[in-house]
Amino acid sequence: MKLSVVIPCYNERDTIEKIVEAVAKSPVSDKEIIIVDDCSTDGTRERLKTIESQVDKVIYHDRNMGKGAALRTGFASATGDVVVVQDADLEYDPQEYPRLLEPIEKGLADVVYGSRFLGTGAHRVVYFWHMVGNKFLTLLSNMFTNLNLTDMETCYKMFKREVIQSIKIEEDRFGFEPEITAKLARKGVVIYEVGISYYGRTYEEGKKIGWKDGVRAIYCILKYNLLR
Repeated sequence: MKLSVVIPCYNERDTIEKIVEAVAKSPVSDKEIIIVDDCSTDGTRERLKTIESQVDKVIYHDRNMGKGAALRTGFASATGDVVVVQDADLEYDPQEYPRLLEPIEKGLADVVYGSRFLGTGAHRVVYFWHMVGNKFLTLLSNMFTNLNLTDMETCYKMFKREVIQSIKIEEDRFGFEPEITAKLARKGVVIYEVGISYYGRTYEEGKKIGWKDGVRAIYCILKYNLLR
């Protein structure tokens, strides 16, 4: 079963080479690595030019459009049987791909979410209010989708390729998470959750999501569950 790893990237000069190395060393032998650079301005593009031969595809956006837009580009280019989202910031461990893959390989799931709140592995202690916000958004999303997820906002989402490529992604930024969850629920696909580790980073280390993205997430939960 071939795995496509889609890495959306924006201003990750200090981590992009490390995440490519970590993905390459992950315990899934048949995989392709697709990086979508969302018009980085910090030297990330120059570093990508030096490692293009180490990955299968590097796609460069001409202007900054957001994570959702980068994922839209990456998903369209994927050729594997299964597709996983991998942030470039080292918060999520590619060594855990087999844990995510297992329900799909066994024919149990169409989609697998990696939950930071079910994990028994290492978890860096970071922001209390981020945790509260994540749980609130997950609860609100669950109320409309009738799913019982514990971590709707997780980066680690793994899809059968035909599932993710059949969905039109409209959100350009972090609204991708509630949008895709609502659309998966509407399609009636089988979703599983597995626990994962989480190595969160601080704003000083480059974390980008903020309170405005939380407000947008609430809007997206309402929009994609009630207005469609």
